[in-house]
Amino acid sequence: MGYAQEDIKPYDANAPKGEQVERMFDHIAPKYDLLNHLLSFGIDRGWRRKTIDVLLTLPHADILDVATGTGDFAMLACRRLQPQRVVATDVSEGMMAVGRDKVAKAGLSDVIEFRREDCLALSFDDGSFDAVTVAYGVRNFPDLDRGLREMWRVLRPGGHAVILELTAPRRFPMKQLFWVYSHVAMPLLGRLLSKDRRAYTYLPRTMEAFPQGEVMKGILEKAGFGHVMFKRYTFGLSTMYLACK
Repeated sequence: MGYAQEDIKPYDANAPKGEQVERMFDHIAPKYDLLNHLLSFGIDRGWRRKTIDVLLTLPHADILDVATGTGDFAMLACRRLQPQRVVATDVSEGMMAVGRDKVAKAGLSDVIEFRREDCLALSFDDGSFDAVTVAYGVRNFPDLDRGLREMWRVLRPGGHAVILELTAPRRFPMKQLFWVYSHVAMPLLGRLLSKDRRAYTYLPRTMEAFPQGEVMKGILEKAGFGHVMFKRYTFGLSTMYLACK
């Protein structure tokens, strides 16, 4: 089954999405962290912290962070959960290069390992991790169902997947305010700071198209997960999903 966000691509409607997403993030990597915090007014830090803290009372010795980007979620998991290891994966070497520098400066290189991995075909054995996390990455999966099945596969029985994703508010007046912000302010700031107009047009479009709430819960269940729950943050601008294998 296909989903609307899978057909939204940054540059070329006829080229594979995965290749374009890699190219886009390689291009915007130097300014990604600045824009991330600027465009969310810094609220994204609180969303990440609340989501990571869901794992505090759950098994988390070995963590896989998929679509890690510049490693913010992996670093937060390391600091707050103190796992034995965190494997941070992404397709974008540009993003991970920024992440490796940040991790080294933070003195976390002995715990966090960066690896280039395709989210649709992870190289890890079945049942390799206690927890799999993804922050703001699943809407970029070329094939959402396949990516979620891979996350389920590499989890140990009883392990948990934690997903944090940007979502578009559905109710007045936040729905209307968000539309103006995402279609006017976000592309403008993105173009000025990252020099990539299409990237920050693509990102809000995928937010609007991505399945939310009960629909996403059903998709996770179809991938094999159980005990799925979700929680919306800040008027529905971001949503956390917790699911068990």
